[in-house]
Amino acid sequence: MKRLTTLGLIAGLCTVIGLFVSSGPEAVAAALWASGWGAVLVVVARFVAVAWAGLGWWVVFPRGERPLLRDCVNVRFVREGVNTLLPVAQVGGDLIGARLLTRYRVSGALSGATTLVDLMVQALTQFLFTVAGLGVLVALGGDGPIVHYVGLGLVIAAPALVAFYLIQRRFGQSLLQAAINRFAGGREWRIFGAVDVLFERLRGLYAARGRILTAIGTHLFGWIIGTLEVWIALRFMGYEVGFLEAIVIESLAQAVRGAAFAVPGALGAQEGGLIALCAVFGIPAEAALALSLIKRLADLAVGLPSLMLWHAMEDDKAEPGRPAAGFGAALRAFIRPRRAGGGGTHAPAFGYAAAPADGKGE
Repeated sequence: MKRLTTLGLIAGLCTVIGLFVSSGPEAVAAALWASGWGAVLVVVARFVAVAWAGLGWWVVFPRGERPLLRDCVNVRFVREGVNTLLPVAQVGGDLIGARLLTRYRVSGALSGATTLVDLMVQALTQFLFTVAGLGVLVALGGDGPIVHYVGLGLVIAAPALVAFYLIQRRFGQSLLQAAINRFAGGREWRIFGAVDVLFERLRGLYAARGRILTAIGTHLFGWIIGTLEVWIALRFMGYEVGFLEAIVIESLAQAVRGAAFAVPGALGAQEGGLIALCAVFGIPAEAALALSLIKRLADLAVGLPSLMLWHAMEDDKAEPGRPAAGFGAALRAFIRPRRAGGGGTHAPAFGYAAAPADGKGE
């Protein structure tokens, strides 16, 4: 898997370099400069979108067992930072987030179950968002290779989405238990509690249809917030792009990025996808590449502080049951000197000491 990731990274870098060279670095730089303050607004929109995704996760919790909204938002930023900036195939951050949430007095079983449900809701809403974007493209007169390729991708994605849901239901319990025993020996999964407790939690969460529908609506609106990145950046570059066109570009670009999950940062796939999608609306390649650079700037602007926040949460000097509260605490934890000798100043980044071994404590 590591070798595949490395090959994907090399291929992605070569693709990006080729696209920039063919489009002209000077033209790309000029388009990027023309965006001006739009790039800053894109970063702001990204912060809002990730925080909103934290709200979408929070509403999944049973009312009497919800952590603070701030806690969910903080951990959601960590999930985003890890998935965006580290070579973890866009799922490692979610596993880390589930574990971190147990440090806020949330049981391992509930943390793991809500993370799985949140992933399911995100996948479903992204699918719906892509369908909407494709529908808008067809309504605007689009009819070409992009429509056919995206339609084929949706046909392939639909069974995978259904399978991901079914694996969380009763028949998937024995399958998951067998896989854990064979590949992980059960140890790494103590964070989620016993498998039967995890599936009991999943059944309870999915039975609360009102909360699931609220989460779906919240995440759908979050994808709309993400559309602001495209609309703002292109408008500041001087292109009269309507919000519907921005929805097409953002929704289908996110689908391309999701399909390239094995490539760190979707390098090359994001750039190529944006060039093809922007071309549908007469936007040149240099502007599309500038848009991609702005999006990657937002990745860094949100991801780097999120990784520092993760560092602070792992700091064993945090008050028991109440890790570092936010980005300010993360920055302080990151820059303050460590004690001489390194005598236990930090908990292991992937330790399981904080996890209840039986998944109880609810």
